[in-house]
Amino acid sequence: MGSFSSLSQPVKKYIAITANYWAFTLTDGALRMLVLLYFYQLGYSPFALATLFILYEVFGVITNLVGGWLGARIGLNKTMLIGIIIQMLALVMLALPSEYLTVAYVMFAQALSGIAKDLNKMSAKSSIKLLVTKVDSEETDNKLFTWVALLTGSKNTLKGVGFFLGGLLLTTFDFQLSVLLMAVALAIVALSTFPMLRGDIGKTRYKAKFSQLFSKNASLNYLSAARLCLFAGRDVWFVIALPVYLASQLNWQHQAVGTFLACWIIFYGVIQANAPKILSLLSGGVEKGSHQQVIHWSVLLALVTSILCIAIYIFPQSNEVLIIGLFIFGAVFAMNSSLHSYLIVALARDEGVSMDVGFYYMANAMGRLLGTVLSGLIYQQLGLFACMSFAFIFTLLASNFVRKIA
Repeated sequence: MGSFSSLSQPVKKYIAITANYWAFTLTDGALRMLVLLYFYQLGYSPFALATLFILYEVFGVITNLVGGWLGARIGLNKTMLIGIIIQMLALVMLALPSEYLTVAYVMFAQALSGIAKDLNKMSAKSSIKLLVTKVDSEETDNKLFTWVALLTGSKNTLKGVGFFLGGLLLTTFDFQLSVLLMAVALAIVALSTFPMLRGDIGKTRYKAKFSQLFSKNASLNYLSAARLCLFAGRDVWFVIALPVYLASQLNWQHQAVGTFLACWIIFYGVIQANAPKILSLLSGGVEKGSHQQVIHWSVLLALVTSILCIAIYIFPQSNEVLIIGLFIFGAVFAMNSSLHSYLIVALARDEGVSMDVGFYYMANAMGRLLGTVLSGLIYQQLGLFACMSFAFIFTLLASNFVRKIA
């Protein structure tokens, strides 16, 4: 405690923001796996499972756009707290007996969770740009890349742990008790960390106008379009198609499905968190993310996706080909995601950073929405190979957009 009290206020705020982001991410990952496996057990089709997450993604799009404006008006610490409270409400709503958990009701609860998640993410990532410049004004770009990569990578690692946690909770407890336990844990974290988040982080000196939500920066718009395609290219096979394929075609048990998805996300998060070090090794000591690096990694991702697509077509029932291929995809995708996350924070304005970041993550949410809908629909009609074919198309589009960034 003595060493913690000696830290500067910006570092303490960074720790508090990260702790809240981590706690929220655990519940978000666990809830997604709980809903997916629980309703699959109840006999829902792949497309019906996808519909449960549609409002989650739709409201993520809206929240990122409006949330950025709200953060600029009231402060990012307050929008983060609002996100935590909404997530607790969504968890408590799902604690009703199973006969009350209709599709419409679960979709509404997931919509609240989507609002909460993107408020939390937008608040955390926007805050980093403001805090880094206060901590270290020298070599700010390298420091910013390192901190953004650490926050984003650790989040995805914990999301993977959340996937595992969701499968474990469903095996150990019933669905209702599981969501209640997560709501209580989230409340404890929020109460213990928010006293450190005083002031109005990210609140603009002027009253932000709603019309300023839409970016007029061409580079930011191209980066946002690339982000949309990047995450559509992941979620078109990851959200619904892969877990259902593993359970129905390869006869994996639910716990095994949850464990594999957890391991994949954890691996992806570790690579993402260490992206600056990996780039430093590959580029002779240069950590800072650059436009040229984004282009190279984007093209590599499209190439890896095309090879994985062909491998799945040739070996449709091979566990080994699928597992190895997805981990290679995950590593390259993580490098792309980390570079994208750094570039948006670097490109964003200091005054009104939350609006630029909110606009960008609106595109991210639109990509997830598109990928989620297509994942259920295409898999149900055409199978996993078709989902991977669409993933290749999206990654190819992403590489085209990043080339246009000035």
